Amino acid sequence: MSEDYKRPFSQDNPYKLVFVCLGNICRSPTAEGIFIHKVQEAGLQNYFYIDSAGTAAYHVGESANSKSQATANQHGIHLPSKARQLDYADLEEFDLILPMDSENFKNIKQLDRKNRFESKIKMMREFDPEPGDGQVPDPYYGGLQGFENVFTVLNRSCETLLEELKPHIKD
Repeated sequence: MSEDYKRPFSQDNPYKLVFVCLGNICRSPTAEGIFIHKVQEAGLQNYFYIDSAGTAAYHVGESANSKSQATANQHGIHLPSKARQLDYADLEEFDLILPMDSENFKNIKQLDRKNRFESKIKMMREFDPEPGDGQVPDPYYGGLQGFENVFTVLNRSCETLLEELKPHIKD
């Protein structure tokens, strides 16, 4: 795996990452909430800018899905985001763009027609110690167990991601 997405960062130059799924109401806000929680637990909140977005505009302005919120809340995690659509400016702005599955990876790549930002786009499960098929499954139609499974996958992946980024903090 290329490590071009890793760069030194500080409180004055925070690391910016965006988690991306289709509608930005299930997977990506769950990843955002988990990562925010882990960063806060580590006392590193001033070193990161954390966001989420969707490749489609289906739910712009909406809060996370109620099942995603309930699952996260059971684990002591708050999901603060409001759905928004990813756009080209995000590709320039963020250091790391984390699609949840191959379909959203393709959608992001379509925004990056000149492959300028290829090294910033990493599948979320590249950071999962148990990557399975590499996809974070969409829990939307999978019942409560689907949301719990997604939480478990994202929790592991966010833990590894944070551990990989910590050594690049510079003050």
